[in-house]
Amino acid sequence: MPFSTLPPLLAEALAARGYAAPTPVQAAVLEPEANGRDLIVSAQTGSGKTVAFGMAMAPDLIGEDGRVIPTREPHALIIAPTRELALQVSRELIWLYGPTGARIATCVGGMDASKERRQLNHGAHIVVGTPGRLRDHLERGALDLSALKAAVLDEADEMLDMGFRDDLEHILDASPNERRTLLFSATMPKPIVQLAKRYQKDALRISTVGEDRGHGDISYQAVTVSPSEIEHAVINLLRFHEAETAILFCATRDNVRHLHATLTERGFSAVALSGEHSQNERNAALQALRDRRARVCVATDVAARGIDLPTLTLVIHVELPRDAETLQHRSGRTGRAGKKGTAVLIVPFPRRRRVEMMLRGARINAEWIDAPTPEAIRAQDHERLLAALLAPVETDEEDAALAERLMAEKSPQEIAAALVHAHRASMPQPEELADRSQAGARDERQSSHREGFDDIVWFRMDVGRNQNADPRWILPLICRRGHITKNEVGAIRIGPNETAFQVPRALAAKFQSSVARTASEDDDVRFEVSEGPVQQGGRMQRGGPNRPMRDRPTGGPRGTHSAKPYVRKGPPRGPRA
Repeated sequence: MPFSTLPPLLAEALAARGYAAPTPVQAAVLEPEANGRDLIVSAQTGSGKTVAFGMAMAPDLIGEDGRVIPTREPHALIIAPTRELALQVSRELIWLYGPTGARIATCVGGMDASKERRQLNHGAHIVVGTPGRLRDHLERGALDLSALKAAVLDEADEMLDMGFRDDLEHILDASPNERRTLLFSATMPKPIVQLAKRYQKDALRISTVGEDRGHGDISYQAVTVSPSEIEHAVINLLRFHEAETAILFCATRDNVRHLHATLTERGFSAVALSGEHSQNERNAALQALRDRRARVCVATDVAARGIDLPTLTLVIHVELPRDAETLQHRSGRTGRAGKKGTAVLIVPFPRRRRVEMMLRGARINAEWIDAPTPEAIRAQDHERLLAALLAPVETDEEDAALAERLMAEKSPQEIAAALVHAHRASMPQPEELADRSQAGARDERQSSHREGFDDIVWFRMDVGRNQNADPRWILPLICRRGHITKNEVGAIRIGPNETAFQVPRALAAKFQSSVARTASEDDDVRFEVSEGPVQQGGRMQRGGPNRPMRDRPTGGPRGTHSAKPYVRKGPPRGPRA
């Protein structure tokens, strides 16, 4: 038997759930050298960590008769960062330890605290909870950790990121020193190592994280778009993949609310998950995804922790993750238990270099592609429709009778056309996106004489072709920052590392003032007054609007000194309507 070293009742529970062989992390905790020791385990999301630490705890919980050792105070404590993850862990341990007679109590924020206290008072062998709620029960005297034999910190790095360090230390300090401490996490930053040194003794380090990239069963793609077309790209990606279940990540509650409303209006069956939703609302949303009433989930990072949906095959990073670790945690919602998944990053053109650095740091090889076009989506629809209609189906007499009636009243071609029409009518229409090949040919706007541009001021931005400068996002950025319309922007010249553009002199002061007011720490494009569009021989040359910009301008502002440069930093703003 593949689980011959486990107590018989646990091995039978695993066999009943279809476990034929342990995953790498499960096999590692079953090795003789891991028995009875503290563990530091680095394993990716979806690698079977929950069952792994369930196996690792078995020697501390199971007696010689194969059943749990009788107790009123818990012998095992599992701490998870979010409600969803704690509930998922509890469900896994219920079927794993159910045959042994173990009582499992779950203590999470947002649930009935008095009911949890009654459950603890009746006695529990295993307690699963979130740091804040566990500390609350501990301080109220409802949770007694004096008999604890094993403490598990699941996704410990995320708990520290969320500010639970004090709660964790308070809980661990209240437990016996001779307990085992098991740290499970996808990443092991320095704070985790420091926590391990304080609370573990002679810990065994186990790592099953691949060296090539973040997750071997996930295909990564990066889609470059104009910032103004992010939502259109999301719609086309959903339509192109038509995943059974997809999750879209946003940075804030407001952006989750906005994108969820947009998708619902467009005809997608979508639910939302964020910190503003109650536990009952979250449970209802997850149940809608599990029973296929909804196919798309729009969520923030925190709300999506611990979500385990077997049908989830597509993750879309609508707003870029803050770092490589968040990227891996998000993407790890798919590609679980040996199944294949796809993770797509939507990358605004100005952010490409930053994303490339993040991918290199995470050892992820992403395929850089354009957003799916309506033509590509329709081609995919044709193939999916043909596959669905040509697949064998079981029919009964009623189906046959209805088919005969249809054949009597309509020709086969008319019936097939009606089926195709019904199929298309039930699906949201794809969006038209700007053609990149045409945009490349428009690197310079039409610079023939225009009324109102006889007297102009040149401004410059510190992005060019080497930074993926493109008129599709350059022009909207100029208008948004300077509070002018596109008709008030003259020629745009994109060079290797800078972009120069014209503004009528009558509007130059207003434009410069607006740029100063709209600047923030989130801006990474700098605006300055320029002496002209071209530079030759290492010095600035004043040229007319038809002179090409051949290199990076270096001259200072004309007249009064320009305003202080404004630098945008951090992740992109949320999707726009």
